[in-house]
Amino acid sequence: MSIKRSLLVELDRETQQTRRVLENLTDEHLDWRPHPKSMSVKELAGHIVELHNWVAVALPKAAFDFKEDYQAVTATSIQEIIDLLDAGYPLNKEAIETASDESWFEKWTLKAGDWEIATLPRAGAIRFIVTNHLIHHRGQLTVYLRLLDVPVPGLYGPSADEKQ
Repeated sequence: MSIKRSLLVELDRETQQTRRVLENLTDEHLDWRPHPKSMSVKELAGHIVELHNWVAVALPKAAFDFKEDYQAVTATSIQEIIDLLDAGYPLNKEAIETASDESWFEKWTLKAGDWEIATLPRAGAIRFIVTNHLIHHRGQLTVYLRLLDVPVPGLYGPSADEKQ
C-alpha cells in the first residue's frame, strides 16, 4: 500500500468518526465546559475540525506559522462546525492525492514567529501534529458527551451506549 493510500484510508475513517461525535451535539451544548480551565464544546469541536483541515491548509507549506497562518474556527453552531469538516474533506483528500511520495519525507516546520515548535518529516507531521492531536481532542470531546449525558458513539468498537 502506498503512503497516499494509507493516508487516504485514515483521512476517510477519522473524518467519519469525528462527524459521528459532532452529530450527537446540539447548539445548547456549545458554551458548556467541564471546568473553567477547559475549552468549551464550541472551542474544542472547532479545534478538532481545524486540525482535520490542516491537511490541506498547513501541511502543503514548508512551514506553518501560528502568527501568520493560523485562523481559528469562528463557527457559531454545531451545523457550521460539521459543515467546515465536510467542506474540508475534499480539500484534504486532494492535498494528499496531489502530494508526491517524496514530499512526505521533506522537512516540515510548525512555528510561532521565531519560535520553532517542531520540525519533522511531513509524514510525521500528519501523524503527530494532525491525526494524533485531533484524536486526543476528540477523545476529550467524548468525555464531554458523557458528562452532558449525551450518547457516546463507538469509534473503534461499540461504546457503553451502543451495547445491548
